[in-house]
Amino acid sequence: MGKEKDFTSGRILMPLMQFMLPVFFAMLLQAMYGAVDLLIVGQFARSLDVSAVSTGSQMMMTISQLIVSFSMGTTILLGQRIGEGRGREAGEVVSGSICLFGAIALAFTVLVPLLAGTLSRTMNAPAEAFEATVAYIRICGLGSVFIIAYNLIGSIFRGIGDSKTPLLTVAIACVCNILGDLLLVAVLGLGTAGAAIATVAAQAVSVVISLRILRTKPLPFAFSRTDLRFRGDIIRTVTGLGLPIALQDLLVGVSFLVLLAIVNKLGLTPSAGIGVAERVCGFIMLIPSAFMQAMAAFVAQNFGAGKYGRAKQALGYAVAVSAALAVGMFVLTFWRGDLLSGVFSRDAAVIAASADYLKAYAVDCLLTCFLFCFIGFFNGIGMTKFVMVQGIVGAFLVRIPVAFLMSREVPVSMFHIGLATPCSTLLQVLLCLICFTLINRRYGEASAPLRKAQTGA
Repeated sequence: MGKEKDFTSGRILMPLMQFMLPVFFAMLLQAMYGAVDLLIVGQFARSLDVSAVSTGSQMMMTISQLIVSFSMGTTILLGQRIGEGRGREAGEVVSGSICLFGAIALAFTVLVPLLAGTLSRTMNAPAEAFEATVAYIRICGLGSVFIIAYNLIGSIFRGIGDSKTPLLTVAIACVCNILGDLLLVAVLGLGTAGAAIATVAAQAVSVVISLRILRTKPLPFAFSRTDLRFRGDIIRTVTGLGLPIALQDLLVGVSFLVLLAIVNKLGLTPSAGIGVAERVCGFIMLIPSAFMQAMAAFVAQNFGAGKYGRAKQALGYAVAVSAALAVGMFVLTFWRGDLLSGVFSRDAAVIAASADYLKAYAVDCLLTCFLFCFIGFFNGIGMTKFVMVQGIVGAFLVRIPVAFLMSREVPVSMFHIGLATPCSTLLQVLLCLICFTLINRRYGEASAPLRKAQTGA
């Protein structure tokens, strides 16, 4: 295995940052898929198209995040096997994962288009934008196979310690998406449908490029087409690790969809406003999200190698750097949310609603820098069930109830509705601190007993 892929020895901060930065830029470019859609639709189409793209893309982001989270099982198990020096079993992890996610891709490609109308009604899509929302979800649903394939390939690259290749492929795909949006929306005037087609086409390009690179890239394990077969033990372990993460993110995503549905009832302007704000938030949360993914891969290798103390040190570095960056994001988002929102809309009322909502997310920036690093740490050592529990508790005991209560205010304040998110995050951080304290008291510097206890968790 190449030295640049080995996280189990040497310095900690620099290798962690070198791995995190490509993850961040890849996520940044991937976030630009939906952002470019909304930006170009906002400039060249109607308000109903803005609402449709914001609502439809929020639904597709939830589905995509579900796959990203589930594929973390592959990243974690692959990283642990490499850290343990078990190259043959690492190849079996890849084989089993390809078969598992192939089956999931076929199911999503059929089900999402069929359920597009139901999903749009569940989201309380405004009547004026309902048909356009259905069209966006249906078209993107037909491209589910590309979304799933891309995220699985990315999880494999991250598991072997390579975050640069996914950055390259997503950069190329992002350029294709921008060109597609300009052609289909700005030139041909296809509105919502054009934005969806461009997004799917960009994902397809990304998958083709990723597969070509993966076939020619030297890997720290043996793998060939003949190895492709369903492996029950591998699939059960990957599922045991990834399913709790996916379930947690799904239910947390559902809580945000419920929040969006609550706001959609308030009218077209609040609906478009929260859509713009969520798009901005997607960029705001990229830094802690990148640290979360980097921590999971870094900790998985060290945990597999029996170096729990080194994994804890990485957590400390990640929190310190993430917190420093979070302060800057707080200042920008709280006081200049109108500038950020203005990138995605020309409607003054929509910009005002979005900026008001973003003030609450500015507060959340100061909390997620801790939460996401903790989540990455717990995922890396295999404690995915705890990650699921803390996410569900925060979402359904705090976020949804607070958002509902704030929506009953007269007059309604988008800022007060948005405060539901930092309230939830605060509770989740407290739960993570309690769990981290208990882990250290029980296991100290020895990770072998903990790894044994968490196998298949």
